[in-house]
Amino acid sequence: MAANDAQLTRTLSNGTEIPLVGLGVWQVQDGPECERAVEWALEEGYRLIDTAQAYGNESSVGRAIRNSGVPREEIFLTTKFYPGGRDPHAEAEKSLERLGTDYLDLYLIHWPQGGPTWAWPGMEQASEAGLTKGIGISNFSAGEIQELLKVSQIQPAVNQIQFSPFEYRAGLVEACEEAGIVAQAYSPLGTGRHLGDPVVDRIASAAGRTPAQVLIRWAMQKGLSVIPKSTHRERIQENFGVFDFELDDDSIAALDALDTTRQTSEALSRDGKWWS
Repeated sequence: MAANDAQLTRTLSNGTEIPLVGLGVWQVQDGPECERAVEWALEEGYRLIDTAQAYGNESSVGRAIRNSGVPREEIFLTTKFYPGGRDPHAEAEKSLERLGTDYLDLYLIHWPQGGPTWAWPGMEQASEAGLTKGIGISNFSAGEIQELLKVSQIQPAVNQIQFSPFEYRAGLVEACEEAGIVAQAYSPLGTGRHLGDPVVDRIASAAGRTPAQVLIRWAMQKGLSVIPKSTHRERIQENFGVFDFELDDDSIAALDALDTTRQTSEALSRDGKWWS
């Protein structure tokens, strides 16, 4: 993906365009903190906002979108079904009420608790009812994707995964691409852990960029949509400043070498699953 490439989106299997960079609001407190972050992001030019039922801040996201003055149709809005619930269709209706909108752009199964297939019929019902333009998954491994594809009537559009140079899940991204699923990176900065790495810092210094910009740009050049999270205005601005430069091959290779997963096709480390 060239630095001067005007294509700032990827086309999903349902024909809609997902922006390459968005704001994630995981662990952002409901209320003014969340509202400010979303409003700042939209003011900066972000058009992808990612929340979830489990985050408890959908109402704040919705208020911020309405207060921003940006037309709803210009915003790509994602939320996620909490798989501790029973009915994705019913829960999507509740999300829409909290968000104060008539539709979602993307509705994901947050993680494959209880197995990768049981919730999908309800996701398809939400799509068929017009509650969402697209449906997809999050934290699904390559094997779980294959199980889902055997029973799905509607193809998953996105698999949102933990992804950074340190969690370089190349096998999983490849499995997504082979299935026509766009991979989307969450925690591209390692919730801040990766910003102080000496390799990242060296590449950032050489490029005249910040470590966060290097990490986001790396994921973009791997073909992923990326959703960094921040509640600080200057960092929200910084994280969006990634469209006017490109990492060279040597920098990409140095970042690839930071991987700790052996380029896995798994969604999380063996001890990283928080569901049973």
